[in-house]
Amino acid sequence: MDYKLLGRSGLKVSELCLGTMGFGTENCWGADKNGSFAIMDAYAEAGGNFLDTANLYKNGTSEKIIGEYLSNQDRDYFVVATKYSLKDNLTNPNASGNNRKNMMRSVEESLKRLKTDFIDLFYLHIWDDITPIDEVLRGMDDLVRQGKVNYVAISDTPAWVIAKGNTLAELMGWSPLIALQIEYSLIARTAERELIPMAKHFGMTVTPWAPLGGGALTGKYLRGEQGRVKPESKRRNDKAVEITKVVMSIADELGVSPGNVALKWTMQQGFHSIPIVGATKLEQLHDNLKTVDVTLNDDHLRRLDEVSAIELGFPGDFFREDAVKMNTFGGFYDKVEKRG
Repeated sequence: MDYKLLGRSGLKVSELCLGTMGFGTENCWGADKNGSFAIMDAYAEAGGNFLDTANLYKNGTSEKIIGEYLSNQDRDYFVVATKYSLKDNLTNPNASGNNRKNMMRSVEESLKRLKTDFIDLFYLHIWDDITPIDEVLRGMDDLVRQGKVNYVAISDTPAWVIAKGNTLAELMGWSPLIALQIEYSLIARTAERELIPMAKHFGMTVTPWAPLGGGALTGKYLRGEQGRVKPESKRRNDKAVEITKVVMSIADELGVSPGNVALKWTMQQGFHSIPIVGATKLEQLHDNLKTVDVTLNDDHLRRLDEVSAIELGFPGDFFREDAVKMNTFGGFYDKVEKRG
């Protein structure tokens, strides 16, 4: 496996991130401790070093399993990402949300569960639309200065909030947000309207969650297999089925799995992207790892882009109109270099 720099940092992470939301058997699904250990062993043996978890995953069991695993490994080899924001008790109004009090409390609890002195990458998990972004960035910077966190990032937050936060960080000399975790896949492309252009501008790495659409893009439901995505989900609607059929067709042409095609698409979109691949079984991980050896050609990308295309709305589609290009560039649109 090759390694990528995470955002505008010198941190080297593997090109596939291992999602551990399924580590633990709460809620009647997931991998037990031994199964989780085997998955992490196989991932590390393939060169993987980037683990993604959160305080709420399996009610903390995911972090605990990772902590036990790291106790018998080279801790410094692994880049451990975790998150705060989501509730982990129902009796304290400040045991959830983005506020500084919850941030500091949550970090201490995560450090205990992970049995480590530091967190490599610390995410705000979900925007609460209450806490000022400067409170968040200042708190995160304090954690970096204290040595409890190495880098900071953000997930599931509006683009304008993140842009304001990174601008403030640059102005104040605070630690910048270097990664953006969002839902992104062939059946969930709306992040292309604002979030992904914003991430490109600030040099942030995008770490897509659900890059396989909860498994829908593997074709399992079209084959009549069972899974956790309900029939009424938009991940299984007529448009999703149409997209999945094209994914399966290209997979047949390449002699790889549909999952490999869907994952590779997120890695070949012209911006820095490291998809999060979840696995509760070794065979799932082994298949996901094959993605690094797959290359989609221009025709494959065109077919996938066309079948999954979305309307960008205003102003995205407006900027693409020929008349707008003529008025803005005076006829030189195709001759002017565009910034990445």
